[in-house]
Amino acid sequence: MHRYFKELLLALYLLSNYPYYLERFEAIGLNPALLLYAGVLVLLVLALLLSANIRQGWLRWGFAGVFSASAVFFDAYTRITADYLTYSGFISMVYSGGFIGEAIEQYHSVILRVLGSSLLLLLGLGLKPRHSVPGPGALPWVAPLLGIALLTAILFVRAGEGARGLPIMYTPLAYSNLMLYESLHDSVGPREPVTLARSGPALARDIVLIIDESVSGNYLDLNTAHGVRSQLNQARPGVSIFNYGYAASIANCSSDTNVTLRYGGTRDDYLRINSTLPSIWQYAKVAGLGTVYIDAQRTGGNLQNLMNAAEKRDIDQFIQFDSTPVRDRDMAAVVKLGELLGDGKPQLIVINKVGVHFPVHDKYPDDFLTYRPALPRGQYTDITDTGRRDGFSGQPEDWVLYRNSYMNSLLWNVGEFFNRLFANADLSQAVLIYTSDHGQDLHERGNPGLNTHCDSNPVEEEGLVPLVVIQGQGLQTLDWQAHLASNKDRSSHYNIFPTLLQLLGYDPAGIAPIYGRSLVVPTKDDFSFNTRFNARLGAKPVFRRIDLSQVVVPQGGPVATQAQMPVGQAD
Repeated sequence: MHRYFKELLLALYLLSNYPYYLERFEAIGLNPALLLYAGVLVLLVLALLLSANIRQGWLRWGFAGVFSASAVFFDAYTRITADYLTYSGFISMVYSGGFIGEAIEQYHSVILRVLGSSLLLLLGLGLKPRHSVPGPGALPWVAPLLGIALLTAILFVRAGEGARGLPIMYTPLAYSNLMLYESLHDSVGPREPVTLARSGPALARDIVLIIDESVSGNYLDLNTAHGVRSQLNQARPGVSIFNYGYAASIANCSSDTNVTLRYGGTRDDYLRINSTLPSIWQYAKVAGLGTVYIDAQRTGGNLQNLMNAAEKRDIDQFIQFDSTPVRDRDMAAVVKLGELLGDGKPQLIVINKVGVHFPVHDKYPDDFLTYRPALPRGQYTDITDTGRRDGFSGQPEDWVLYRNSYMNSLLWNVGEFFNRLFANADLSQAVLIYTSDHGQDLHERGNPGLNTHCDSNPVEEEGLVPLVVIQGQGLQTLDWQAHLASNKDRSSHYNIFPTLLQLLGYDPAGIAPIYGRSLVVPTKDDFSFNTRFNARLGAKPVFRRIDLSQVVVPQGGPVATQAQMPVGQAD
């Protein structure tokens, strides 16, 4: 038996994934396509076995390490999200690579389990073979390369699809090849200058876009009777508040939404527009406004959400809060916003808030522990986007605690943020647009998984966000009220960029053909969000339409919120 120890380890590893293969067999059914699938599966398994018999130790262990790391990446993703790793999902993960440290903290227990099982693969491939493989000496190391090339070719022809049910260690490697190919053949063109005509000066001295993080529209009092108090649902002296109700996000992942909000991509043309047309910063500077970016999420000058150095050069003030605890950064942002609104200078200000991204254990002070019982506190005070969730296994009782902590965080980072803004800032010369980058899957339906957003097959709540306009009461800007009733619960993020351009004084007649409709005309929006934002190789984006009658909302007051019901039944 010891002579075949390597083969036994590999067999055990492959057999451990038998439900994955069985699911694919059942999905294809008894037809000729099954023979093609089985043939590719056998070829890839044989290539893997051959790589285990490479005579050069350094090369054999090199293949073992690469294949094992690739398998861990794939396996961890599917276990965490309870979803398949598509090519679009892979691209989004790569774009979020700056958060790898936090991700390891967040899901370390899952990753450790995956690492444990991957040892079978690592040792099965890496240990010294006891017998030689007949055939050319180069065959053992050429075979796995050909296997990766074969899967890459299949994925290329099928626009990123075709890896389901095949050995998982090949898939991320083939995706990497596709991504490399695309980066080398990127021909969208250079960034263009501002050419839109202007119809007059900016309509307000200060124009502000506030982008919250992970705030789901169905959990605020703006839209449902038992939602968390936002401080935006009642009259405030000196300001006018226009609640556009539920809105559809651009996508259910942060980077996809944020980059599109800054460049104005449309549903039909976001790749070209985001890549080649001017940013909101360029439009603001041509309109004579200074540009300010307040990033409460990152520190140390680090960029995120696909911002690069070229874009940053168009930002006059780039503000982060390096020495401020994570819990207090949104409060630091509202203080800074107040200072900017009071300095008398015309400015475009974009704020990227901390909001309520996981972990939500410690994103609020003890005084805001209103919804109980909540997740244990005190371990994640320095984590912005993620962190360990010891004891959180994604069971229904865990999600009750999570939802309560989420609502406590909303009370602080949304409710208290606006409470302080209204109390301390001069909004008389300002127009503010408030939204969030995406909503959340808080597993109200009992669906499996630990993830809250970025799923490739998301629930509708992942694309549901708030949308509110706030302005000084005496300002004469755009006629928000004219179509508010018809646009409420029917608008989306795609209406924001053309609205900002109108506020900056650009001609609406020139805006609409490129960027679509603003919030002050009948929206005619599709009310959907993009679940395949990184559509590649001829694949088309996939938009998920939101049916408000199917959206669940919290029921009852500040207690454990277990009973949920669709929005359409909440009244």
